[in-house]
Amino acid sequence: MWWLVFPAVLLAFVIFIIIRAFLFKPYDSQAPKIQEFEIDEENIVNRFSKIISCKTISNRDLSKVNIGEFEKVQDLIKKFYPNIFKICEFEKVLQTGLLFKWPGEKSDEPVVLMAHYDVVPANEQQWEKPAFDGIIENNELWGRGTLDTKCTFVAILEASEQLIKTGFKPKNDIYLSFAGDEEVAGPTCPATVELLKQRNIHPAMVLDEGGAVVENVFPGVRGKCALVGIAEKGITDIRMSMKSSGGHASAPPPHTIIGQLSQAVVDIENHPFSFQLTPPVSQMFDILGRHSSFVFKIIFANLWCFKPILNLMCKKTGGELNALMRTTVAFTMAQGSQAANVLPPSAEFTANLRLLGKDTYESAVLHMKKVTDNPDILFEVIHGSNGTTYSSTDCIAWDTIKNAISQTWPDALVSPYLMFAASDSRHFCKITDKVYKFSGMHLTKEQRGYIHGNNERISLDAIYNLVRFYLRLISLV
Repeated sequence: MWWLVFPAVLLAFVIFIIIRAFLFKPYDSQAPKIQEFEIDEENIVNRFSKIISCKTISNRDLSKVNIGEFEKVQDLIKKFYPNIFKICEFEKVLQTGLLFKWPGEKSDEPVVLMAHYDVVPANEQQWEKPAFDGIIENNELWGRGTLDTKCTFVAILEASEQLIKTGFKPKNDIYLSFAGDEEVAGPTCPATVELLKQRNIHPAMVLDEGGAVVENVFPGVRGKCALVGIAEKGITDIRMSMKSSGGHASAPPPHTIIGQLSQAVVDIENHPFSFQLTPPVSQMFDILGRHSSFVFKIIFANLWCFKPILNLMCKKTGGELNALMRTTVAFTMAQGSQAANVLPPSAEFTANLRLLGKDTYESAVLHMKKVTDNPDILFEVIHGSNGTTYSSTDCIAWDTIKNAISQTWPDALVSPYLMFAASDSRHFCKITDKVYKFSGMHLTKEQRGYIHGNNERISLDAIYNLVRFYLRLISLV
């Protein structure tokens, strides 16, 4: 009789998952009241343009940093935002760190608004316009740092200056924390965090760069999504190396050290890290999945059933969806012999890993050793930083950020997500569990490609919305 029972069970199972998909409806939400602000658009852009013209290029080698360019920015903001310097307590942290304390009505739930004003180098020969002239053309401001992240640096200052002018006093102390060495993972932000820790300051909210308002990034969802990072993956570089006696290439051994290392690379790529569903990703699937097409709703409403399929799909396709689900390994550097006819006395491959969930750089090395199974390969962690803790979304801080986003982009779905990249804000996890990452811009896929790339530029409308976002956020905190 089993051949009669099985179809009935299968039919019941299919009906069950379809019913769950039908019940997987969007959460009820109430649109916030939009607080309107008039801003001085022309002068905001002109000030921003002058700040873009400062070549604040950071470098791990401080002897190669032109500190004068950073001092130009500091002089400009003193000129442009005199009320901030009048009302706020100001101090420098190390060489380029700028820390302002804006006194509020109370001090027990302080807020930190972050940005960095250093930039990566620009290969100007490949740019259509000069990278540091701050050119305004066709409703766009061109220049290195317009998106990453002098935009938030300027927007925070513009919003704060405007509110101070009106006599506004925030409910809580607000700290404006700006670093000049984020792009090289410099010491300024860790020093700032240590300073606040010594003063027993534990922020109720930290907001830094991160997600944006984007489209067509989530399966089955075509509308705008405002993605707010609540955690970051860890990051580490691991070097695999081997040594040999070298020799002439005319009489090679059966397997050279480059051949063995190449096999190790293939073995690691063919044995990816384990699939994990972390809290930020689970929350994103739960929120955005309810707005997806019905086919995807079936999957996201029944992840308990479809995890193996999702895992297989991620393994095969790679890319962003896969990066949400597992620790990734990208081999990016290789070195061997300096001559074509000489066997290398040493060779090495370097991998960049983005660590997810329970994976650490220590466990990553163990995984790589296991799958390569070659005791002659030396594994070396060049540097390592494990993933951050997960920030809460069941708190006033999250509701406040969501409110300000919904006022500024009313048609966007607000969702947590997991950041692949590293930011300075990860250091604040030492003193608070409420660290959020949102850059406050609506960016197309093409525009996101300008970040660290050629022809970086920002639309003037994006600048205006960014300032309005911070005006609304500061008014709420």
